[in-house]
Amino acid sequence: MPIKVTLNCQLNAEKTDELIIFLQQNLPNVRNFHGNKRVEIFFDRAKKEMLIDEDWKSVEDHQKYIKYITDNGIMANLISYFLEPPSVKYFNYQDL
Repeated sequence: MPIKVTLNCQLNAEKTDELIIFLQQNLPNVRNFHGNKRVEIFFDRAKKEMLIDEDWKSVEDHQKYIKYITDNGIMANLISYFLEPPSVKYFNYQDL
């Protein structure tokens, strides 16, 4: 069953311009990873916060992606733009 994944990130405001370049270079890789259905980025610059909003086929597919970017160093690079590691949450679709 599809899931929504959110990552709330507290930004290092001094690195936001660099982060945007990093995201432009790396978002195509996320979108092409097996199981990814969608990824969008939202900023609240006043609060120095970014939301990564993703849809995945399964939690397992998302966790495989996290392992992949952890193993190849992309995750460490991404986290370097934040004040702390992102808060990751999983949401299941509810048909109402």
